[in-house]
Amino acid sequence: MAAPPISDAANRKNMALLIQFRWIAVIGQFITIMFVQFGLGISLPLPPMMAVLGGLILLNFASRLWLRSHDDIGSAALLLVSMLDVFALTAQLWLSGGANNPFVSLYLLQITMAAVLLDAQSTWLIVALTFTGFVVLVSFHEPLDIPSRWAGTNTFSLPILGMLVCFILNAALLVVFISRITRNLRERDTRLATLKQAAIEEDHVVRIGLLATGAAHELGTPLASLSVILGDWRRMPLVKTNADLRQEVEEMQTAVNRCKGIVNDILASAGEARGEAPGVTTVTKFLDDIVADWRAGRPTATLAYQNKFGADLPIVSDSALKQIVFNVLDNAAEASPSWVGFTAAREADSLILEVSDIGPGFAPEILANFGRPYQSSKGRRGRGLGLFLVVNVVRKLGGTVTARNRGRGAVVTLRLPLSALAIGAPRYGQ
Repeated sequence: MAAPPISDAANRKNMALLIQFRWIAVIGQFITIMFVQFGLGISLPLPPMMAVLGGLILLNFASRLWLRSHDDIGSAALLLVSMLDVFALTAQLWLSGGANNPFVSLYLLQITMAAVLLDAQSTWLIVALTFTGFVVLVSFHEPLDIPSRWAGTNTFSLPILGMLVCFILNAALLVVFISRITRNLRERDTRLATLKQAAIEEDHVVRIGLLATGAAHELGTPLASLSVILGDWRRMPLVKTNADLRQEVEEMQTAVNRCKGIVNDILASAGEARGEAPGVTTVTKFLDDIVADWRAGRPTATLAYQNKFGADLPIVSDSALKQIVFNVLDNAAEASPSWVGFTAAREADSLILEVSDIGPGFAPEILANFGRPYQSSKGRRGRGLGLFLVVNVVRKLGGTVTARNRGRGAVVTLRLPLSALAIGAPRYGQ
C-alpha cells in the first residue's frame, strides 16, 4: 500500500492531537460540572450538559474509527471536527450562564488552534462561528442561580476565580498542544524540503545521463578507429621487434578496450543494449568480475579484495551497480594510488560493500555534504559527480551510502538490500 501524502500524514497527527485535546476537554468539563453542582451548590441542567459530553465522546470514537479506516485525512476533516468542537462549547456555555460564564474565553483557544491547523479561509470561518456564538450567548442562555455567598465583589469572588482557572487552563493547553502541532508541521516541512531536494537531484541525474549517452554515441566511432589502428601497429615489424613499444601498444589497447566497455555499459544502462536481456549471475561472480575488470583497467594499482559474503546467491547483473562500485574504487585509487581495500560482506538481508584507502581522508565540509554534486576536494569544478551518482543510484535501489575517516585514510560503505538485486526486482530507473 502506498504511503499517504505528506500533508495527509501531518493531518493524521493533528487529528490525533485533537482527539487527545477533546478527551481532556471531556474530563475537564465533567470535573467542572460536578464541582460546580455539588461543591459550590450551583444548580446546573445536568441531563443536557451530560448529553453534550456524550456527543463529544461519540465524536472522539468516530474520529478514531475514521483514522483507522482512511489513509487520507484532508483539511476538510479537520475543519469539520473543529466546527463541532465550537458547537459543543457553545452548547455548554448556553446551558451554564452564556456570555457571563468565565469559560467563554475558551473560544480563543479554539481560534488559536484553528489558526495553526487550518488554512486562512477555514480559520476565518471558525472566527465567524465563535463570534456568532458569543453574540447569541449574550442574549440567549440559561441563567444560573448563584448563591449569595458566591456573588460577592471581593478579590476572591466566583467570576474572578473562574477567569483565573480558565486562564491557567488556556495557557497550559496552548503550550502543550500548540507546541506539538507546530512540531508536526515542522516535520512535514522538513520532509517536503527533503523530497524537493531529491527531485532536484534526480533531475540532475537525468541530465547527466542524457549527456553521458550522447557522449557515448560520439565516442563509439573514434574508439573503434583507435582499436583498428592499434591492431595494425601491433603487426608492424618495428613494434614486433621492440619490446618497449610492444608493451606500450598493448597498454594502449587495454585502455581503449576499457573505454569501449564503459561506452557499451552506458548505452546498455540507457536501454540501448541491442536487445540483450539482463544477465543472471551470483553475488560472488558479480563481485569477482568487478574486481577483475577494475584491476585490468588499473594494472599499477594494488587492490586488496576480501569476500566475506558467505553462501552465494543468484542475482541480476546490474550495470549501474557495477559502474558505481567502479566510481568508488576510482576515487579511492586517486586518493591512495598505492593501496585500495575492497571488502564484501552480508548483514541480515543486505549486501555490504566497503571501500577503504590510506589517503588523506575526507575534509569535514565534504563529509557534511557527502553525495552532493560539485562537492570535491580535488579543486576542480565539475568534480564530485561520481559520488553524487553513487548516492543516487544506491538510494534508488533502496540502500544507503556512508563515508567516514579513520586513523589513516577514509572508508565508503555501500549498504544494498539483496531484494533489490534479486531476479525479477525492478532495475534502476524503472
